[in-house]
Amino acid sequence: MSKLDSMDPLRVGIVGVGNISGIYFRNLLRFPETEIVACADLDLDRAREAATKNGVGKALTPDDLIRDPEVELVLNLTIPKVHAEIAIRAMDHGKHVYSEKPLGISNEEGQAVLAKSIETGLRAGCAPDTFMGAGIQTCRKLIDDGVIGTPIAGNAFMMCRGHETWHPSPEFYYEVGGGPMLDMGPYYVSALVNLLGSVDRVTASTRASFPTRTITSQPKAGKVINVETPTHMVGVLDFESGAIVQLTTSFDVYANPMPNIVIYGTEGTLIVPDPNGFGGVPQIKRAGESEWKNVELTHGFSDNARGVGVLDMAYAIRNNTSFRPDVSFAAQVLEVMTAYERSSQLGQHIKIETPIVKPAAMATDEYATAWEAIR
Repeated sequence: MSKLDSMDPLRVGIVGVGNISGIYFRNLLRFPETEIVACADLDLDRAREAATKNGVGKALTPDDLIRDPEVELVLNLTIPKVHAEIAIRAMDHGKHVYSEKPLGISNEEGQAVLAKSIETGLRAGCAPDTFMGAGIQTCRKLIDDGVIGTPIAGNAFMMCRGHETWHPSPEFYYEVGGGPMLDMGPYYVSALVNLLGSVDRVTASTRASFPTRTITSQPKAGKVINVETPTHMVGVLDFESGAIVQLTTSFDVYANPMPNIVIYGTEGTLIVPDPNGFGGVPQIKRAGESEWKNVELTHGFSDNARGVGVLDMAYAIRNNTSFRPDVSFAAQVLEVMTAYERSSQLGQHIKIETPIVKPAAMATDEYATAWEAIR
């Protein structure tokens, strides 16, 4: 029997019914342990449409949802600029909160959400939860089992030419609070912290390679965007374990031949699948071996399982236990990401101050009932 089988479903209210909300509706409505009781949007008609489409009983304004006594957890799918504001308001009204990534757009915002969670005793969590998926968890098991020995170093790359070629409204990605690190860095830093533990310090160089970008996607093709944030960011993460990892994020390159993440151990090398997804194929080459070997996935949640972090949080709320994508974990991830620009501006190492406990590895059959429900 699943450890969740006798658990009362956690009552969730979704704030923000944009594109990302679809997969949350799909999965949280199928998990037996979560129940979506309301949804909200600044555009109330859009909230009503989402409620009707997904069979949700109430369509509300964001303020009304945050105050609704039926809602236990606010799922915060608003734009990044208001993630921290909504999270704090939700906790001020007695709600647990789980936000889409990032936790905020500055280290100060992340620390404010963390402080509010501690002050109120309410749970706060944050995406991404892709590090709980089969791909990253299989790699975690390989590392924990000593298959590549002791991790000593790594490389990670998220490099593309930017979002103006495909996104219908890409301006935000080049404003303060945007950029490749706050957009995609959460997937990479979360995966690395899950695999290697807490980060001790960051050293980085950053630049905005082009002062403007021209949108080529519809419906805004031809519009020129002023770039307000660094778009090429290269840094070194020193982990408390002693491992040293170079992580680059960029919106400035046309082609990238590099793997997403590589971990080098004393006994072998591990290629980690794309941390922006839940599955993928890990590859390994151990000392003395001549060929790379594909590794069969050992865990569940290999398809798009966005929302498994909410599931983990639901169990923690009902049973007073810890959960993996918690606010301290997310606050350290945000502190690491925002340290890049500070390090580049100051020309020095940035010490990471947010303490975390390395998330527990997933058991190979953990939340099996929930995984079967969304396959």
